[in-house]
Amino acid sequence: MAAMPELPKVPATLFVMFLSLIPSAEAFDGGDAVALLLGVTISVVGVCACIGWYARQKNGQF
Repeated sequence: MAAMPELPKVPATLFVMFLSLIPSAEAFDGGDAVALLLGVTISVVGVCACIGWYARQKNGQF
């Protein structure tokens, strides 16, 4: 069985992956970067909330 990656490596990998999505254009400014990071953060929190809701339903806690 494959070993689980260490926890500090996973956020760093995700951060580098999201940075690679940023296009290298002169029209891309700081506001766009903040909007991108905010959107990614809200999306991740939403996915985690959905996973938690599903897990609670599966265990009969809801």
